[in-house]
Amino acid sequence: MSKLFDKYNNTDETELWKSYRDTKDQNIRSYLVEKYSPLVKHVAGRIAIGMPQNVEFDDLVSYGVFGLLDAIEKFDPERQIKFKTYAMTRIRGSIFDELRSIDWIPRSIRQKAKQLEQIIGMLENKEGAHVEDEAIAKEMGISVEEFNSLLTKISGTSLVSLNDIWFLGDENDEVSFMETLESPMNMNPDTIIEKEEIKNVIVEAIKTLPDKEKKVIVLYYYEDLTLKEIGEVLEVTESRISQLHTRAVARLRSKLGKVKSVISKK
Repeated sequence: MSKLFDKYNNTDETELWKSYRDTKDQNIRSYLVEKYSPLVKHVAGRIAIGMPQNVEFDDLVSYGVFGLLDAIEKFDPERQIKFKTYAMTRIRGSIFDELRSIDWIPRSIRQKAKQLEQIIGMLENKEGAHVEDEAIAKEMGISVEEFNSLLTKISGTSLVSLNDIWFLGDENDEVSFMETLESPMNMNPDTIIEKEEIKNVIVEAIKTLPDKEKKVIVLYYYEDLTLKEIGEVLEVTESRISQLHTRAVARLRSKLGKVKSVISKK
């Protein structure tokens, strides 16, 4: 790090953030950009794993830089969340926003993902609880083996989903999934954030997930573990973790999609 920033290295970071929030001092901004820029490559590297060959790592990094800059501008030191955690969410979200804009996921895969989401929603509304693979596969008219293969094929779309942020008209009026996840000590996402109504919807949706799926969501989005690392923690294969993640996201999207539009209109 540049010697020009030596004076900031000995400054309490909380005070530094408050100072930047109040003054928008460009020297502090430059210091924060330089200090946290390695996060961009870290997140881009995680996302690059499993991406198709036409998605370049350098492109992911350039997309992520915008997320870091956005995080620095919008970070609120008064919130009970570390900047690193907040920034990684913004960086990841920025990368996926750009991937969405270039439509890197084939339409047929998107359609399959949407169909899965709808069927899970329909079955869980009918049963009043989460449904197993066998029931979902039966409703789709395919075998469990074919269902697992389908989960693998659409796994790329699910990596996008949980980075969505709920915008309610005002730029400062937002809640991301990351902000609903507390420390994974007890795997029970339930932290206080500004928008109680939205928080409750998201938290309750996550709580209804089967235990393994909930753990995958927390370990992937909060702990920033790769699918391979989560597999080692839960002692199952990486492909199985990918399937659990995809199914968990489909469940959450099904539950949250129905209420997001309603809340947004209020």
